[in-house]
Amino acid sequence: MTKTVLILGGSGRIGRHSTEAFKKAGWEVRQFDRKKDDMTQAATGCDVIVNGLNPPNYHNWEEIIPKITKQVLAAARHSGATIILPGNVYHFGSKGGLWSEHTTPNPVSRKGQIRLEMERAYAESGVQTIILRAGNFVDPERQGCIMSEIYLRDIKHDKVTLPGPKTTRQAMCYLPDWGRACVELAEKRHELGQFEDIPFPGHTLSAADIKAELERITGRNLKYSKFPWWVFKVTGPFWELARELGEMRYLWETDHALSGERFKAVLPDFRDTGLEDVMRASLPA
Repeated sequence: MTKTVLILGGSGRIGRHSTEAFKKAGWEVRQFDRKKDDMTQAATGCDVIVNGLNPPNYHNWEEIIPKITKQVLAAARHSGATIILPGNVYHFGSKGGLWSEHTTPNPVSRKGQIRLEMERAYAESGVQTIILRAGNFVDPERQGCIMSEIYLRDIKHDKVTLPGPKTTRQAMCYLPDWGRACVELAEKRHELGQFEDIPFPGHTLSAADIKAELERITGRNLKYSKFPWWVFKVTGPFWELARELGEMRYLWETDHALSGERFKAVLPDFRDTGLEDVMRASLPA
């Protein structure tokens, strides 16, 4: 087989950055159009499937995610492709600390339980699956990521927004780095096991860290403002997105980081983008 990858969800954040990274690495990239394509046929002849499909705004995860999982597994079985999946931290629950592939799952949210069941389906499938697990996404295109939509939502008024305590650390993932790591894992897939859970350490940042770095970069004195969780509580009964986001509020109060031990063992030469460059890319023009 040639180096051919099928990108699912090519218009989404994972899809866009994966597409760019694979093209730069010389892979043939196919895009899946769920409105026109049959996934199994689209995967024929592919070495790798990157599953960037995700229901927008957390819509109907209970039904849609299991359906996507079955489709992807069927396509991978037919083609013999390896699946690479962006994992998240939802299934770890609300006990903070350094989370790794050895941390016992303890979901405290409905979405955490759904994601845990999804990952178990991949693990038990017999299809080679690599989960590249990451925390909050940081997208230099500033399209719907945590950095732009929450922390920097009011940065034009010299404010960093607090979704939780200012010193509570969060695992952060710069999406171009995730894309590059995805390619490197794809190229080392024959050296890996049938199911791999690989946390991506990225950057571990609190709101205070973000504020300090931006003050250093810009030379401006910044203030804090609080994220309006009360709006989500009031509108939750009749606004699906507000209800779903409100369920995950606990994560903003859970101090955590992702272990880089397994990642460094598999990709010892990988170098992520420095914090200054990440923060400069996150600032609006």
